[in-house]
Amino acid sequence: MSKVCFVALSGGVDSAATALVLKEQGYDVKGVILRLKPGDLADKDIEDAQKVANHLNIPLTVLDRRDEFKKITNYFCNEYLKGRTPNPCVVCNPTIKFGELTKYAKENGGEFLATGHYADIVEDENGVFHIKKANSRKDQSYFLCKLNQDILKNVRFPLSKYSKEEVRELASQAGLNVAEKKDSQEVCFIPDDDYISFIEKEKTPEENFGDFISSTGEVLGEHKGIYKYTIGQRKGLGVTFGKPMFVKSINAENNTVMLCEDKDLYTSELLANDLNFMSVDKVCGKIKIMAKTRYSQKEQPATLEVSAGIAKVVFDNPQRAFTKGQSVVFYDNDTVIGGGKII
Repeated sequence: MSKVCFVALSGGVDSAATALVLKEQGYDVKGVILRLKPGDLADKDIEDAQKVANHLNIPLTVLDRRDEFKKITNYFCNEYLKGRTPNPCVVCNPTIKFGELTKYAKENGGEFLATGHYADIVEDENGVFHIKKANSRKDQSYFLCKLNQDILKNVRFPLSKYSKEEVRELASQAGLNVAEKKDSQEVCFIPDDDYISFIEKEKTPEENFGDFISSTGEVLGEHKGIYKYTIGQRKGLGVTFGKPMFVKSINAENNTVMLCEDKDLYTSELLANDLNFMSVDKVCGKIKIMAKTRYSQKEQPATLEVSAGIAKVVFDNPQRAFTKGQSVVFYDNDTVIGGGKII
């Protein structure tokens, strides 16, 4: 009798290829998709996922979790209003995406949940599960740094050894409708990438202009509200300075946005809280790691020290534009140790 597994279909090519690969391996594949986006934003993705399910002759269940997902959109808006730049995918993964779907898979007889993420999960001789980077430039291990052992033991990533090009070729050869569908580049619930309008619609923040200042406190101009800016930003400041200027820091308490030249964005040290170490109980003393502070960044050598729930990360070389609210992820070679939120 075939083993039952659930595939988290998203309406994209990666999850479709995941279902295809597992079906060809002999699994009894069942599809499940989360309706998370507000209004009818998810309709097209669900329609595409249903076409994939029909083509592969597998059932598809739609789980409406829009009420639960409201916590993620609230977090997203509130972080910007506090002068921080959120990372909604990292927060959503353990609580909604993997949390809800692994629970559903177990309750409905699934051996595991599979997703189209480009990463790998390896179990060591002690029964501990580790996330490893995928053999792909699309590696997504950065976004998975908050997963725990209970989730990892119930999840598989069948695309870990595939490149994006190979995945599209698999889907094309199988005649799947999403073979050439473009990858989403934005936050899933903001399809036009206009996060400012989204925040204003959700939270209707008061108009609260303030000062652009220099590192010495000199007033350089007027900003239009701190939620409209993020660290490292150059475009859209609305003021000209005769030379390129960038956002260095945002202070919600005094409603100021500090600007600087590009060279002043570089520093070596950051602090992070809200830590998760997925495959170790704790970090003792100072350890050498590789770390990165954004998905698109290459991992960089650093030293990690943890005390009282706060991680201190000192990079061997200065890095550009550490951004409060974003995630710093720790690696041991190609294995994810854990991660935290930059403070």
